Amino acid sequence: MALAAAAALTLAGCSSGSGGKKAEESADGASAGKANTPRMTVALVTHQAAGDTFWDIVRKGAEAAAAKDNIKLIYSNDPNAGNQANLVQNAIDQKVDGIAITLAKPDAMKDVVSKAKAANIPVVGLNSGVSDWQKLGLMEFFGQDETVAGEALGKRLNEDGAKSAVCVIQEQGNIGLTQRCDGVKKTFSGKLQTLFVNGTDMPSVKSTITAKLTQDKSIDHVVTLGAPFAMTAVQSVSEAGSKAKIATFDLNKELTGAISAGTIEFAVDQQPYLQGYLAVDSLWLYKNNGNYSGGGEQPVLTGPAFVDKSNVETIAKFAAKGTR
Repeated sequence: MALAAAAALTLAGCSSGSGGKKAEESADGASAGKANTPRMTVALVTHQAAGDTFWDIVRKGAEAAAAKDNIKLIYSNDPNAGNQANLVQNAIDQKVDGIAITLAKPDAMKDVVSKAKAANIPVVGLNSGVSDWQKLGLMEFFGQDETVAGEALGKRLNEDGAKSAVCVIQEQGNIGLTQRCDGVKKTFSGKLQTLFVNGTDMPSVKSTITAKLTQDKSIDHVVTLGAPFAMTAVQSVSEAGSKAKIATFDLNKELTGAISAGTIEFAVDQQPYLQGYLAVDSLWLYKNNGNYSGGGEQPVLTGPAFVDKSNVETIAKFAAKGTR
């Protein structure tokens, strides 16, 4: 079965397996207790695009939970919604014990989720899909409410005196990213524009943001929806000769350094490590104890939380380990 799983995931494209670490060790090498329960196989299928390091943190949390729970974790990803659905079908065909998925484009996942349920495979959601997980019949959801997170960022922009901002969306059609910008617009009292960029082509991202800032000198804040895009926006601001400040959603090691240095104002952290960890751990809890996180009715929220100069030094030590 392991050979069949590997072959299926290889054919599917962007994918990889994990679980080769000793079960006693977490993803960062720390000692962890091992569950004395039968070996399980769990598939984690995300919409990760190539080069998006955010998902390394999600995966690290999932691997830590898998190591603790005596789980073989199969990770696969594809930003194309149809391909992601095919990866979920591969997991169903492999007769895994549980599936964790993201719902960046929920309509594309509806049929395959129904197939998993028909095969009596429990499915949980994480990261994207807080508005749709119950409609699709998922058992649980772990992540942040993107609209609420956007509203919080919009209020923070008001507090910082922003008057004109641009919200940079790196993937058109991603419902979670759209909800973030919509949330900002709902509470921000200034002018908000939306700028679409190709998130898989960072030089293009930089040139597009640079062109926008060059064309519109009134923009005083750039809002990005991911840490790598915030770091690129720093270069765009410099090249455009703009005085715009940068705020972002999501966090990584490099970004904490930029916040400390003052080149980025703040980040809204959704704790992706926790999302990966809880999603995998929840499937173990359901299999072995019949537990439902959130009672099966409410999402388990992992954010939003602001990271700025007031608390970045505390957060940075965890970001350095790849867990924040």
